[in-house]
Amino acid sequence: MSKTILIGCIADDFTGASDAASFLVKGGLRTILFNGVPKQDLDVDCDAAVIALKTRSCARETAVADSLEAVDWLKAHGTRQFYSKYCSTFDSTPKGNIGPILDAVLEKLGQRCTVLCPALPVNKRTVKDGILYVNGVPLGESPMKNHPLNPMWDSDLAVLMKPQSKYPCIKVSAELMQQGKAAVQKYLEEHMRGREHYYIIPDYYEDAHAELIAELFGDLTLLSGGSGILTALGIRALGRTEKQRMIPTATSGRGIVIAGSCSVATRGQIEEFRKNGGFLYKMDPLKLIDGTESAETIWAEVGEKDAFLIYSSDTPEEVDRVHAAVGEKASEYLEKTSARLAVLARHAGFNRIIIAGGETSGAVTQALGYNAYWIGESIAAGVPVMAPLEHPDVRLVLKSGNFGQPDFFLRALKMTSGEEL
Repeated sequence: MSKTILIGCIADDFTGASDAASFLVKGGLRTILFNGVPKQDLDVDCDAAVIALKTRSCARETAVADSLEAVDWLKAHGTRQFYSKYCSTFDSTPKGNIGPILDAVLEKLGQRCTVLCPALPVNKRTVKDGILYVNGVPLGESPMKNHPLNPMWDSDLAVLMKPQSKYPCIKVSAELMQQGKAAVQKYLEEHMRGREHYYIIPDYYEDAHAELIAELFGDLTLLSGGSGILTALGIRALGRTEKQRMIPTATSGRGIVIAGSCSVATRGQIEEFRKNGGFLYKMDPLKLIDGTESAETIWAEVGEKDAFLIYSSDTPEEVDRVHAAVGEKASEYLEKTSARLAVLARHAGFNRIIIAGGETSGAVTQALGYNAYWIGESIAAGVPVMAPLEHPDVRLVLKSGNFGQPDFFLRALKMTSGEEL
């Protein structure tokens, strides 16, 4: 590994990690993504390292312990600045893990404060006066309030943090930030005097605010948020703006899309794939559970086609109906089947694998056994093409459920094959 890692990022799931990595690459940093804390050193040279954990919905004690293990690894490899990456919709319950993780990392690094900056304006996630908006709607009033694992029950970041964290939050407006660093520091000292630790919630509702936040708070050893400010932080850390050489986007071989997300965006992308004549197969969780359907029977139906989409995405009503019938078994079987299908695809010579959904992506990458990736060009904001270090001819695209254009799946298959869009 590099003697110095300029930015070390710890992400709460795999798609969030690839999202963060893509923004670091955009800032010019040679970026490598690890699936979990590396167990051994690799002979690679990079400017940024991103460690993907599974801490979004796991037990609090596990989330904190895993995050601190990642901090220790990054510290041991000379990391200058740390970044805790979580979802741009701050998906968390009153007993969520964002607060406990940040409290522990602040204390571990001996830092007094950090920023909470989940906004990503390019994907219509913005923060104004401490309120997080999704497509212009306060988070707690958006469709995200019905998230099956992490319902978004409020829109005020300070309110969301209060039951999770031991430390207070302070909001910093765009108007104050535009007055410069001295004015901001004076304001913080006046309001946070005597506080051992605290969190800063800056306004971030315009793309230009990313550079302003990086300028004002870029000296902090620890920052946190979505991927929105990582490009500006990368440029600042690197000290130059030219892009580094990236892996080629295209490769040979057939392509497969596996979609497990039930988000509105992913369901729309599936429908767009259908409208354009793509072949689709829908997994049935009840049939998977009773044994009348399996990864092998599905593959027998689709495996000879050049490019196709297999999905389990469904409406909230149908998800509720299945959950009422079989509980958590549905998700378990769908994730295992998706992972097995990806393995079957690789055995059949498929080199282009596109996955939608954080849990599905985690299951697939674990089954494929890839542990480290170079990060390349993005198909959409926050969704890069990745090449496993162990298999440089493979191209993986892992999409968070809410990300991507309506024609995302078609675009991903074309770009990874070298076709013109």
